[in-house]
Amino acid sequence: GHAVDLYEAKGSPGRKFLIAGKGGLNLTHSDAPDVFVSRYRERAEAVGGWLADFNAEALRAWALDFGVETYVGSSGRVFPVDRKAAPLLRGWVRRLKEQGVRFHVQHRWTGWDDAGALRFQTPDGETTVTADAVVFALGGGSWPELGSDGAWMAPMAATGIDIAPLQPANC
Repeated sequence: GHAVDLYEAKGSPGRKFLIAGKGGLNLTHSDAPDVFVSRYRERAEAVGGWLADFNAEALRAWALDFGVETYVGSSGRVFPVDRKAAPLLRGWVRRLKEQGVRFHVQHRWTGWDDAGALRFQTPDGETTVTADAVVFALGGGSWPELGSDGAWMAPMAATGIDIAPLQPANC
């Protein structure tokens, strides 16, 4: 029931998702819930709460709803049968559009203006947007060619937001 706008720095959403698909797109793991959650060590309790609402089986059902069948590999990891990310991404974007999500590509977030509006750099120059709520999903610094360059850290730090330094991770 909310109006949702998605701002993407690149020309299409989900490019990093597509890169993950080059490795077969490991979606989740078939471990028992308690074992799976324990892999998150000090964050196990918080992650366990999220997974109580949307666990591995729910994720597999979500993929199947887009026509993407999955299988459990010999490692216990769960992959799409075709081991490709594009069909799942296309279905996901199509569903979001059908639900009314408005996509704004080539809009790189650069911070806030003095009135608190979001600032975006676009091919047509800078634009500002006001919002009732914002969810940031800006990526780390591991794929600068895909937009994950960590450039978001400076404007957030400038406002006093406490940011942990980026560090290598594989999760």
